[in-house]
Amino acid sequence: MTESVSSSSSNYSKTSDSIKVIVLGDSAVGKSKLLERFLAKNFEDSRYSTYAINIFKHTTKIDGKPVEVEFWDTAGQEKFDNLHHSYFHQAHACIMIFDATRKITYKNLDRWYTELRDIRPHIPCLCAVNKIDAAMEITKKSFSFPKKHDMPLYFVSAADGTNVVRLFRDAIRVAQAYRNGDTADFIDQIMRELETMNDDNTNSTPANN
Repeated sequence: MTESVSSSSSNYSKTSDSIKVIVLGDSAVGKSKLLERFLAKNFEDSRYSTYAINIFKHTTKIDGKPVEVEFWDTAGQEKFDNLHHSYFHQAHACIMIFDATRKITYKNLDRWYTELRDIRPHIPCLCAVNKIDAAMEITKKSFSFPKKHDMPLYFVSAADGTNVVRLFRDAIRVAQAYRNGDTADFIDQIMRELETMNDDNTNSTPANN
């Protein structure tokens, strides 16, 4: 079940024992919709209007143990070099999202990645292309950005739910692994699993990048 985070300014920070996962990408790529799809119902989000940030607090289990997760969303106010440093502070993992129907959102991932690494140089990242329901042909393409940065790539749809649960569950698991100091092996495991899952798409056509 997902719980609301207090909106008082004194609580504008990650809970000390929780996992923090941030999402990055251009406006309208579907970050909030993906979160809402994953969290389903019975949740409330806290809005920090001063910093244009939404925080979703989620309780899950890893290996049978309860884990508190905070998903931080940029609340539709995405501008390069404009996010408050608290957005990145103490993050354990990042999901970078672009839109299957807007090429510019893919090109802009480089700028988001640079901003992230200026503040959090080592946290693991996952990459997702959203809205594949509107452009299924994109699932047959390959993309240089996630390959260059050793990120697993997910083809997802907030509209019909394709791979949404897988994306966020993997993000939680890799964030937990980062906190425990064994990220590299876990990222390799995720990438192997995704390669197996995408065997039908081995004859991919290169994307223009």
